[in-house]
Amino acid sequence: MTLVKKYLVMMFVLIQALAASAAASASEDLRQYVDDSTQKLVSKLNEERGLYVTDPEAFYRSMDETLQDFVDFRRIAARVMGRYARQTTPEQRDAFVEKFKRSLFDSYAQALVETQEFSIEVKEALVNPENDTRASVQMEVISASGNRYPVTYSMYLKDGEHWKMENVIVEGVNIGLAFRDRFAQEMESNGGDVQAVIDGWTGAVDGLASEDEGDTQ
Repeated sequence: MTLVKKYLVMMFVLIQALAASAAASASEDLRQYVDDSTQKLVSKLNEERGLYVTDPEAFYRSMDETLQDFVDFRRIAARVMGRYARQTTPEQRDAFVEKFKRSLFDSYAQALVETQEFSIEVKEALVNPENDTRASVQMEVISASGNRYPVTYSMYLKDGEHWKMENVIVEGVNIGLAFRDRFAQEMESNGGDVQAVIDGWTGAVDGLASEDEGDTQ
């Protein structure tokens, strides 16, 4: 091997090592960011578990302020609507985003009322080596009794600078896909009337929760 070839090989190895180091650093930075955001949410939920009963609107505002920089509700809602989003007006899409957020906040609140305090342990983050604008974060929700439930956040890098959550997988169940299936079912049940589906979305989410409970019994 000539001296030039040796230098080229060494340079290639160095570049690969630097790339691997940068990826590891990015993954750890993302894990820390998600951990900080998640612990803030858990603390807020545990502190305000009674607020939903005494002042629901204050609870919604608090959740919105806590999650708006971390969760891309508009992106998630658009995916839930799927192909039906093309049938909606901008006003209807805005209305569905708000309906969707409120339905999730209601689910959070009802879970808090019915359960004891819990914690979340963020295990690791993995930036996609083939697309550094996509990542997954593995964590566990730990109940007061010590039971552990695996949860995965799907993240994307918005505008090249800010990570936001775009989906959740809970114990192997893809929540985004489950909601999209529910939206499609509601469209069929309502004869393709997208406004009716938007107006009744809270009930649709309640129905999904009931189905999940039935599957686990």
